[in-house]
Amino acid sequence: MALIDARGIPADQTSVDRLAAEGLDYRVVDTEDSARLTAFQRAMARGFLGGDPTEAVLAEGAPTVRSRRGIGVYERGADSGALPVATIDSWVTPLTIPGGEIDMWAISGVTVAGTHRRRGIARSLLEGELRAAADSGVAVAGLTVSEATIYGRYGFGAAVPVSHFTVDVRRAGWAGPVPPGRVEYVERERLAEELSAVHERARTTRAGQVPGWAARWAGLGGLASNESDRDKVRGVRYLDAEGEVRGVLSFALSERGDSFRFSLHVRLLVGETPEAVAALWRFAVQHDLVDEVTADLRPVDDPLPWLVTDPRGVVQVVHDHGWLRILDLPTALMARRYSAPIDTILRVEDALGFTAGTWRLRVDEAGAATVEAGEEGSEPDITFDVSALSALYVGGVRAAALHGASRIDASPASVVALDRAFAAFPAPSLDIWY
Repeated sequence: MALIDARGIPADQTSVDRLAAEGLDYRVVDTEDSARLTAFQRAMARGFLGGDPTEAVLAEGAPTVRSRRGIGVYERGADSGALPVATIDSWVTPLTIPGGEIDMWAISGVTVAGTHRRRGIARSLLEGELRAAADSGVAVAGLTVSEATIYGRYGFGAAVPVSHFTVDVRRAGWAGPVPPGRVEYVERERLAEELSAVHERARTTRAGQVPGWAARWAGLGGLASNESDRDKVRGVRYLDAEGEVRGVLSFALSERGDSFRFSLHVRLLVGETPEAVAALWRFAVQHDLVDEVTADLRPVDDPLPWLVTDPRGVVQVVHDHGWLRILDLPTALMARRYSAPIDTILRVEDALGFTAGTWRLRVDEAGAATVEAGEEGSEPDITFDVSALSALYVGGVRAAALHGASRIDASPASVVALDRAFAAFPAPSLDIWY
């Protein structure tokens, strides 16, 4: 089924009216107008504390911005070249969930100028996106965030945790296999293509993943003009015993002081098979002259700690990354598959009203769900707000943890049943920013 083109969705009228009362103009940006496009790009760069983009950076970024629905907030009467005081952009993309995929309203580029804080602009941006998504029939919204304290108030839950690894390679050693096949270098001009192709095949095997896009792969491959370390980027690929490319690694090396010893930073390691992942980790951990390997956005069940001789040489820090927000509860819950049967009554609290109510969730032995509105007056087995349900959605967060944090009100037996049903295998992950 074709994805909805978010660019055709009009600006949310509630946000238009709310900001008009503040003397601000909230509107969809005409990115075919070069002056407005450039102003929008410059405002996003400023909002993320980046330098003013060069002509080359603007030109490289234009196709991505034009492919999305950009919203700008402007001072009333601003001319076409004026920078918006706030930005946000969005598009509809597949999200891998247990058992398949669901359309997700992806949100990015959220900025508010330092001169316009505390005027309700961020609220209008986020709520406007959620209303636009819901009105378009998209059941789930998602984003990756620079600040983790903002988005829960809009119903988002930190649904996809990831790992950051720091490896002392001299201590860690290597105890893993020597996979069949071979690892070979890839020139940067080819690296972006290889990353894109392997990632697209691999992402459907792990919940939480979304597709990348051309500019994302160019950046990870060291081809983007705004990449300060682009000349340090290197790439290798793993070919299996039949000569098929099954994994790709983009990395950069930096010298540690003046000792001619180096750190290797993994920019992206993507593999279709366990052999590919192990082969690429082996390349990184056993690289000549390297004392330390770092990598972020890795799955929480990554095999790395089990591939080395001394697992204490691997420091694993788990942190939030992918945030999700359910907008259409029956559609979202019936789209995924479950790991155990359950028959329960949920009461969901949602300040924005999208999912609020009492619902009966039934999952059969095959893992298929049906969801119906609960009968009036029925007592819930489980009560939580939509951010907690959204955190559970793809199976990367344990219901027991949320219950222990008083985010779920339920009996211990109901929590166990919920945990067993929602758990996903392998662990959900998300290896890019969007």
